[in-house]
Amino acid sequence: MPELSAVVGEGLEAPHGVKVCIVGAGAIGSLIGARLAATGRVSVSALARGATLQALREHGWRLQGEDGSLIRAPVQASDRAQDLGPQDVVIIAVKGPALSGIAATLGPLLGPDTLILPAMNGVPWWFCQGWPGFEAGLPSVDPGGAIAGNLPFERVLGCVVHASSAALEPGWVRHIKGRELIIGEPGGGVSPRARRLAQWLQSAGFEVRVSDNVRRDIWFKLWGNLTMNPLSAVTGATVDRILADPLLRRFCSSAMDEVAQIGGRIGCEIDQSPEDRHALTARLGAFKTSMLQDVEASKPLELDAIVAAARDMAQVLGVQTPHVDALLGIARLFARTKGLYPHE
Repeated sequence: MPELSAVVGEGLEAPHGVKVCIVGAGAIGSLIGARLAATGRVSVSALARGATLQALREHGWRLQGEDGSLIRAPVQASDRAQDLGPQDVVIIAVKGPALSGIAATLGPLLGPDTLILPAMNGVPWWFCQGWPGFEAGLPSVDPGGAIAGNLPFERVLGCVVHASSAALEPGWVRHIKGRELIIGEPGGGVSPRARRLAQWLQSAGFEVRVSDNVRRDIWFKLWGNLTMNPLSAVTGATVDRILADPLLRRFCSSAMDEVAQIGGRIGCEIDQSPEDRHALTARLGAFKTSMLQDVEASKPLELDAIVAAARDMAQVLGVQTPHVDALLGIARLFARTKGLYPHE
C-alpha cells in the first residue's frame, strides 16, 4: 500500500516546537497522534505500556487511512511520564475505567500552560463541576475525586469525537470513518486557546468545530449512544437489529426521554426526538458499537461514564429514570458475569 508522511526516526522536533502527548495509544489515541505527527509541525509523544509501547518504539506511529494508505510518523514513547516531560497539550484517550488509576501519574506532563483534552466516551469527570448539588463530583466516574484532584479543571478543554477506528494489532490502527472533533471550554464560550488547538487539529486533517457549549455537545452524543452501546453489548446484536425490534426501540426511546429530562436541568437541552435519532442511527446499517467490540475483545466495559453517570446525575436532580436504571442493572450484571466489570 502507498505510504505517506515521515520515515520513522526523522524530524522528532516539530518546526514550531509544539509538544503533544497522547495518553493511551489505542484506536482513537493513535488516530489523533499519527495524524498530528504526520504534519511535521507537531512533536507527538505517547504514554503507553506493554505490547503497544514496544510497537511504538519499534515502528513509530502507524495508521492505515480510510483509502488504504499508510501514515507513518516518529514518536517518543514511554511508560513513564517523567521521560516525556511537560507538554503543550495532553490528549487523554484511555478507556474510562483506566483513568482514575493513571491520573496521579500524569503530573510530569503538565507545565504551567498545558491543555488537557480528554478524547473519551461518555460523561467526563469535570462535567458537573460548578453545578449546585454536585460538589462531590460524579462518584461513578471519579470515585473519591482522584481524577479531579490531579487534572485541574482550568486546564481542561472539552472534546467530542465523531470518528471510528480499530486496532489491527498493538501500535497499528485502521481509520474506519469520520474525522469530526468538537472542542470547547467546559464553562462555555469560545477562547483563543480552543481556537489555537483547533487549528493544529485541522492541519492534521480533522474537521474541527469550536463549540460555545461543549457540555451540550457531550450530552447530545451521550443521549444518542447511552442505549445502543449497552444493549448491543448484552444482546450481541448490531444496531440495525436493535432498532428493528419494536419492543427494544420503544425501550430506547423511553430511556432517551429520561436522559433528555436530565439534560434540560443542566443546560444541555436536546432539540430532537428519539425517533429523529433512530432514523439517523439506522443509516449506519449493521454497525457494531464500541461496547459490543469491547465485549468481543474481552475488554472492560465503559458502563460508568456512559450509563451510571447519567443515573448519578438523575439522583441528584430528582429525575426519575426507571428505564436507565433497568438498563444499567442488566448491563452491569452481564458485564460482571463476563469478568468485564468489577464486582462490588
